[in-house]
Amino acid sequence: MTAKIAYDAVEVGTELPAQSFPVTRATLVQYAGASGDFNPIHWNERFARQVGLPDVIAHGMFTMAEAIRVVTDWLGDPGAVVEYGVRFTRPVVVPDDDQGALIEVSGKVAAKLDDNTVRVDLTATSAGQKVLGMSRAVVRLA
Repeated sequence: MTAKIAYDAVEVGTELPAQSFPVTRATLVQYAGASGDFNPIHWNERFARQVGLPDVIAHGMFTMAEAIRVVTDWLGDPGAVVEYGVRFTRPVVVPDDDQGALIEVSGKVAAKLDDNTVRVDLTATSAGQKVLGMSRAVVRLA
């Protein structure tokens, strides 16, 4: 599949609409159920602190999935993502309050490649700290 955005209409430096994604403890419990990842660092504050974490943290794959939403929303077609990878640099700490945490994601077209594909570089932060490094997606445009 291909995106609804034309390759010829995109330039290097094109910025994707930035988005913010709230994360609460309830979100983590729902994700654990969907993914089957019930590691207690994602729901048990006492356990998370015992293993040296500041608090409960979001699942890395959840953080990665939220970040790519900036790209798939821009594309209008998740099937246009050809390749996607990240490095986990810092955890998203999710306090036990009504606000939880916020993952803020922005993206920019970093390169135009062959076959109507472009590379999009993403920046994902939470609490002012970069949580994903080398976050890059290759997508096929129309």
